[in-house]
Amino acid sequence: MNQYQSSKYLHFCFMGLFYLLPILSFAQPQQADTLLKEVTLKTAVEYAVKRQPLIQQSLIDEQITATQLKSRLADWYPQLNFNYNIQHNFLLQKSLFAGNLVTLGQNNTSAAQFSASQYLFNRDLLLAKRTRVDVRLQAQQATASNKIDLVVNVSKAFYDILSTTQQIKVAAENITRIERSLKDAFNQFQAGLTDKTDYKRATITLNNSRASLRGNEELLKAKKEYLRALMNYPEKYTLNIVYDTLQMETEIGMDTALTADYKLRIEYRILETQSRLLQANIKYNKWAYLPTLSANGAYNFNFQNNDFTKLYNANYPNSYVALTLGFPIFQGGKRKFNIQQAQLEFKRNEWEIVNLENSVNSVYAQALAAYRANLENYTALKENVSLAKEVYDVIQLQYRSGIKTYLEVITSETDLRTAQINYYTAIYELLASKLDVKKASGQIIY
Repeated sequence: MNQYQSSKYLHFCFMGLFYLLPILSFAQPQQADTLLKEVTLKTAVEYAVKRQPLIQQSLIDEQITATQLKSRLADWYPQLNFNYNIQHNFLLQKSLFAGNLVTLGQNNTSAAQFSASQYLFNRDLLLAKRTRVDVRLQAQQATASNKIDLVVNVSKAFYDILSTTQQIKVAAENITRIERSLKDAFNQFQAGLTDKTDYKRATITLNNSRASLRGNEELLKAKKEYLRALMNYPEKYTLNIVYDTLQMETEIGMDTALTADYKLRIEYRILETQSRLLQANIKYNKWAYLPTLSANGAYNFNFQNNDFTKLYNANYPNSYVALTLGFPIFQGGKRKFNIQQAQLEFKRNEWEIVNLENSVNSVYAQALAAYRANLENYTALKENVSLAKEVYDVIQLQYRSGIKTYLEVITSETDLRTAQINYYTAIYELLASKLDVKKASGQIIY
């Protein structure tokens, strides 16, 4: 390869790299953007809201609604059309005039028409114009409702994973303690201080604890998959759950003196929007008694000739403008019944609002009661953990000194494990009930 060819080859490689680099640099962030290095509650919720299929469908529904409105409102603009035709007659019509048989028309005809029409009054267009804001709002509120449900579900799933993770840690710590106790029991058996009953009891307890640990590990996998599905997180990547137990405990408190206001709930806002749309529907049906009015006009080009080659030599144009008034006179009472139906639908919606108010108060009272009960339970169980740990340490020392039996050691270990598991379960239940209170009181807003 000579110097010129080498230089040309290097130039080609450089240019190829120059054009490929932007593509590669664009593709890399796209992939990285779909992953989370650390999945905290906040990032899990944000990720789910952006990528969950149901939310994406709701956002598309908003776009569909917007385009439908534009399509309906487009009828307010003048409608311009063009029509063209060309025709050859094989057999012309004949008619008698004053006793003579006369052939009507020409063998070849062609016509072109420019037409325009404009609605001046039409109840369908009037309804679309007056309700366009509420129709858009209704679609947006449906998206907000789905987001609120998703936030609650993702948060509960996240807390549930934390609870199970803590139970696994408790089980692992418990297994470590039992293995130590098993070793002590075996040494005492070997020394002839005790019979093999203590050793076998320790083995049974250890096997049960290991089985419980494996069960929780499998359960944790299922719970992570549920959270993954809620988030729409890629299956081939690991969910690296990150949390701070102390931070969680600082988030359990809330003001229980607040009262529920059903008007803050997204369900009420949806019904309120629906109420306005139903009122507009009543007016729409009343407008059925009004006439429709439109303006239209056309300019026509007409060409006729028996000789096809001379068809477009002569034009016989005509044009017109017109106002069209359509007035419905009798429809068998259809308009009256449609108005009654619209009024009943509006009345039903009013009762639905009343029902929502009652159900919100009831649901809020139940959620608040559950939160207070879980708070009391959490406070008691938190104290139980420290007490159970203290009891276990004392009995363990007494057993090694020969004062306590191994059965008491097993009992204290079981009490400690139960207290720890119940404590972490109480945290999850308390945080979940707090979410229910916030949702019931309309504090979760999107």
